[in-house]
Amino acid sequence: PPVSSQFGPFVDAKHEQVENCQLLGSFTDIFKLCLKTIIEGTRSAGSHLVFIPSPRDVHHDYVYPQPPFLYPELPKDDRPRVHFMPDPCTLDVD
Repeated sequence: PPVSSQFGPFVDAKHEQVENCQLLGSFTDIFKLCLKTIIEGTRSAGSHLVFIPSPRDVHHDYVYPQPPFLYPELPKDDRPRVHFMPDPCTLDVD
């Protein structure tokens, strides 16, 4: 049976290291590392991934509705299984 998981925000505005300016990289660099890790880590399972922004993602637009994340580095082979959606959105699964 299909399994779904939810987690995020990716770079949380409420995280202690963000609030205290203790990060070693830019918000965008940390976000891209998170995406890369998740996408590469799920590749062999063939999982479909849906990424929806959170208002607390500090690297993303502070507007509502939120546009989808941009990730031009997404490898071509992963594009059929990785989906970037806006917030809010409606998903029709199967």
